[in-house]
Amino acid sequence: MSHCYYHALSSVRRWGGDPEDYLPLHQWFDESKKIIADPRHRALRHHAEGIFLLEAIFGVTIRNSDGRDVPVRLIGELHVQEDLGRIPSFADWARLIQPMPWILRGNPAGSPGLDPDLVVPVHGSRAAIPDIA
Repeated sequence: MSHCYYHALSSVRRWGGDPEDYLPLHQWFDESKKIIADPRHRALRHHAEGIFLLEAIFGVTIRNSDGRDVPVRLIGELHVQEDLGRIPSFADWARLIQPMPWILRGNPAGSPGLDPDLVVPVHGSRAAIPDIA
């Protein structure tokens, strides 16, 4: 969906109330458009961890104008599913980030816990982390 208001209308169809009941939650997801105004903005909050953060900020439920308590997590799940068709993890997004040398700085080859996906081919034959010096 292209605008938070349409997400809010979708929430009204699902749980009742008025769009204004849901608008602050949907606006929170899309505040990252201030940083990058294209679909990549979703990497910041459109994932499972972002949904749990939404709940931590807004509480477990909100009471809509019909007097119904609606779980915040369900509102967040609806938003992300409407935008992406599924709920990815943050790791799903992070795997799409190309490891530039400044990202790998301080993580020499063989660092414990270094994701093997960060190992890139060097000279076409051996694998190593790019030299960042």
